[in-house]
Amino acid sequence: MARFTENASDAELIERLRSGHQDALRLLYQRYSSLVYTIALKMLNSTSEAEDLTQDVFLNFWKQEKFDPNRAALSTYLCVITRSRALNRIKHRGSQQRSLEKLQAMPPPELTASTPLENASLEEQQQALKRVMAELPDQQRRILEMNFYQGVSQSNIAQQLDLPLGTVKTNARQGLITLRRLLNGAVERVETT
Repeated sequence: MARFTENASDAELIERLRSGHQDALRLLYQRYSSLVYTIALKMLNSTSEAEDLTQDVFLNFWKQEKFDPNRAALSTYLCVITRSRALNRIKHRGSQQRSLEKLQAMPPPELTASTPLENASLEEQQQALKRVMAELPDQQRRILEMNFYQGVSQSNIAQQLDLPLGTVKTNARQGLITLRRLLNGAVERVETT
């Protein structure tokens, strides 16, 4: 049975897959994963994103079963799906980057309070932010501190730290995402006490 499966056509493997034979998916993955990965890597310029997209394409192929072998070759179908999903990721990445750039373009808020109660609240918020910032990885923390506290642009941070600009942007974005998650957790802990 295994020998038949290894030499089976794509249409036969798809039929076996639809009949519940997961070994067919493994063989289709062996045949086409390098093609999908290569397209994803060229479009996304990131090995981890390309690996993730490759897994995503095959997982969705297995779950959705929308492919019709009479309409197109499987390789063509996988190329089209990979390209489409890579473009979606690039668009999503662009919208995240635009949001980050808008946030960075905003002037830092004035940290002044007019009443003693507001002073106490402001002090608590600053302490919570310091604690959460300390939990970030060193490089993310350093980049965020330079960018937000010192007002250094990301391109200047890249030059000063001798890092590629993309690395600085990625670390800033990941740091902000982590900060948001940690700060939301800190707020929830305070509200439950």
